[in-house]
Amino acid sequence: MSNESSAPGLRIDKWLWFARFFKSRSLATDAVTGGLVHVNGERVKASRNLHINDRLQITRGDSRMEVIVLSMPERRGPAPEAQRHYSETPESIAAREVRSQYARLSAPSPDGRPDKHERRALRDLRRG
Repeated sequence: MSNESSAPGLRIDKWLWFARFFKSRSLATDAVTGGLVHVNGERVKASRNLHINDRLQITRGDSRMEVIVLSMPERRGPAPEAQRHYSETPESIAAREVRSQYARLSAPSPDGRPDKHERRALRDLRRG
């Protein structure tokens, strides 16, 4: 009998929802079954029990996070409470910062709202 099945834990889809990584449990389940969540480097099923000190790689859209499970929540609480149940690895924080700096440089923001002539030009550009 393995240590995983005997130790108390929480289903990974429930934990992801409790920790507020996904808005609903079904979205968390879809992410796990879709291969967007890995536990300790392995692709898992949504029914797998998660344990303290497990390392999760979570992909949501363009962002990717690596977190370590610190505790098992009992309910889905407010965000500050949910953040106490995990810690993001320093490598993940650094990688996210690099991606956000690159995104800021590659997509400059406009100085303000477009005026009437610029709106017409944009509209004509979109119509083709």
